[in-house]
Amino acid sequence: MTQVLEKSYTPGPVSEGLFQEEQNYLTPGLQTVSLYSKIALKQGKGPVIEDEDGNKYIDLMAGIGVASIGHAHPEYVTAMSEQLGRITVGSMTTRNRLDFAKRLAGITPKGLDRVQLYSSGAEAVEAAFRLAQSHTKKFEFVGFWGGFHGKTAGVLPLLADESFKVGMGPLMPGRYSSPFPNPYRCPLGTKGEHDCVGHCLEHLRGVIKKTTSGSVAAIICEPIQGTAGNIIPPDGWLRGLRSVADEIGALWISDEMITGFGRTGKWFGCLHDNATPDVLTIGKGMGGGFPVSGLVTTAAIAQAKPFANPSGSSSSYGGNPLAGAATSTTLKIMQEERLVENSAKVGALMLERLRKMQDKFPFIGDVRGRGLMLGVEFVSDRKTKAPLSKDVCRAFFEEGLKRGVLAMSYSPCLRLNPPLVITAEQAADGLSRLEEALDVVSKRFKL
Repeated sequence: MTQVLEKSYTPGPVSEGLFQEEQNYLTPGLQTVSLYSKIALKQGKGPVIEDEDGNKYIDLMAGIGVASIGHAHPEYVTAMSEQLGRITVGSMTTRNRLDFAKRLAGITPKGLDRVQLYSSGAEAVEAAFRLAQSHTKKFEFVGFWGGFHGKTAGVLPLLADESFKVGMGPLMPGRYSSPFPNPYRCPLGTKGEHDCVGHCLEHLRGVIKKTTSGSVAAIICEPIQGTAGNIIPPDGWLRGLRSVADEIGALWISDEMITGFGRTGKWFGCLHDNATPDVLTIGKGMGGGFPVSGLVTTAAIAQAKPFANPSGSSSSYGGNPLAGAATSTTLKIMQEERLVENSAKVGALMLERLRKMQDKFPFIGDVRGRGLMLGVEFVSDRKTKAPLSKDVCRAFFEEGLKRGVLAMSYSPCLRLNPPLVITAEQAADGLSRLEEALDVVSKRFKL
């Protein structure tokens, strides 16, 4: 149980002072949560973080899915500290990297047992694109509305948020987008979940046939769309993508940056639909907070050139001794502490509690979740599904901070991605604080 904030406001004076001073040196464009909270972090433990003013918060964000084993896990701290004292750079083999690769091969979908490591999500996705081009000898890529795969030039055209793209043209050619089957807001207007899947798959075939040049190297899709609001597609969607990719001789890339490593209550999101991709892109929770990402594929696909040429798929930082220690230790902790099972168990309890909150608050239009990847839609009207005002949502966020809970409640699409080590008691405490914040704001705005 965390300490309830005793102060009447947040941020405190120390945090705000540090935040404002830092603005004299940083460029704009920080994450929204940083700009809105103005918190200066001091330390953390498990699913709790503490700012420079001594305020403690139950962390329902985990750095947007990054802090999978919580903050400052003792075993992780020891392993990383020891590695810092030995060696930190170099692309050569280390015992830790080998251990991670062997552990990883034991949890990935059958046949996917070759890994290459990088530093960021976008870097891994770009590498997956190069691999797909090397293997298929094709050059086009198809993604989906609402998807997020990074902000680099090769994936920028696939971003759903226009604010990232306005004024950035011309965008790289050979990138196409198709509707994603959102059960709550089907982009094609269908009412049944399976109808939405079927129509979206047919629309995908139409996009490929009528808008590409017929040279699609890969279809890329998140098993659950994170940035869009933790959107869970209906059953059969991923199996459908597998079929479409096979029909056109393309690879299917399952972007598991957020959904991988137990976030959804299974090791990987694609496993919920019993569908095996050709490539997994992985990151975030796999390193316990260290900036490491990667791709996983089959032995046959990995041999494709020029990707397989010496230095053809390498990275200066990816897979260095620190990354090896981070990934090996994180995966070991996940397995020994059964964090995937904990994700499924605690996530189910949180989902049940959120549905009770939906019964209480008329501005909650939809609740969804798999494991510790949950989403809530704030709406002004349940019939029209019009999103709730961002000003109201920001008030949710600020009231939550006052009560010691950190959540992405500043958007009409609330995303909850707490550390996988969170207990049922801590999760319930966090949701109680969030519920209190919603209650206060709903009365203020007469929702």
